[in-house]
Amino acid sequence: MDIDRYLLLNQPGWDRLAELSGRARWKRSSLSAAEIDELVSLYQRTAAQLSHVRTTYRDPELISRLTSLVAGASAAIYGQRSRPGRAFGRFFADTFPAAVWHLRRFIAIAVVVTFLPAIGMAVWLTHDDAALARSGSPSERQTYVEDRFEQYYSDQPSAVFFTQVTTNNIRVSFMAFALGLFAMVPGMLILAVNGLNLGQAAAWMIAAGDGGRFFGLILPHGLLELTSIVIAGGAGLALGWAWIAPGDRRRSDALGQEGRRAAAVVLGLMATFLIAGTIEGFLTGSGLSAAIRVTVGASVFVAFVAYVVVRGRGAAARGITGVMGESDVGRRPQSAPVALTSR
Repeated sequence: MDIDRYLLLNQPGWDRLAELSGRARWKRSSLSAAEIDELVSLYQRTAAQLSHVRTTYRDPELISRLTSLVAGASAAIYGQRSRPGRAFGRFFADTFPAAVWHLRRFIAIAVVVTFLPAIGMAVWLTHDDAALARSGSPSERQTYVEDRFEQYYSDQPSAVFFTQVTTNNIRVSFMAFALGLFAMVPGMLILAVNGLNLGQAAAWMIAAGDGGRFFGLILPHGLLELTSIVIAGGAGLALGWAWIAPGDRRRSDALGQEGRRAAAVVLGLMATFLIAGTIEGFLTGSGLSAAIRVTVGASVFVAFVAYVVVRGRGAAARGITGVMGESDVGRRPQSAPVALTSR
């Protein structure tokens, strides 16, 4: 059976399951005994269909839709309320890495949009003296290299600097994320401009023979910080693409689903920005050697990437796509719907 016919045949059941689940979550007593039985039956059937779709059609949008639908029905049927600590643990164990993993193609686009201009600008300015001269006057470049660049990391108390850079990074990432919704172009523009600024700074330092100091101060915090910014940008691009090309979903459904996934990404990135800000505020400008600083920053970066890949891929294999509220999909036992029947 082709996927279009499969959708046409099963859509009424999915719509009915969504309706019953919504009513049960809002007010359980609104369902009659017959409707409770219908809800459980539709839930079990849709869960089986989700498994079938994963192996037969492998359509990411349909898998995501059914995953969310099954998660919502599961919550309505079992009515489990998580303890805050357990919910916190599940969020970082499954939801956040699954959301990042699900958005990996958009994040890859954000990486290209950010770092291609950065590398291009750095290479151009370091190999073209005329272009380097146009990018800033000799006195401006000298002041930046000799004073402003390193002074930025040490002219304030560490705690104050930590707060300042963390707030600024969150603001930049939020702008990249939020503007991605508007046809994707503004979000990509912000990423590209940040990349160009990074490339110019690198070129000025390298041209002055200070490349080692540049990378010794940028890499400790910048590896995780820039990674977090491009992840936020990728989430914004996914939202923009959901608006442009919702696929077989209604545009409102696509935006709602991607919005809930993006919310998981944004919440998770608050933690990574705090870590990057801590490194920048207390380690980057410290008296430790560049080798130690870079080793610490690189270790944190590698640990984060491994965490996202291993946990995200594992969660995705269980049907978790990072949409807020679906972290129990694939692990809840198929037992009797106690929460609905014990009224």
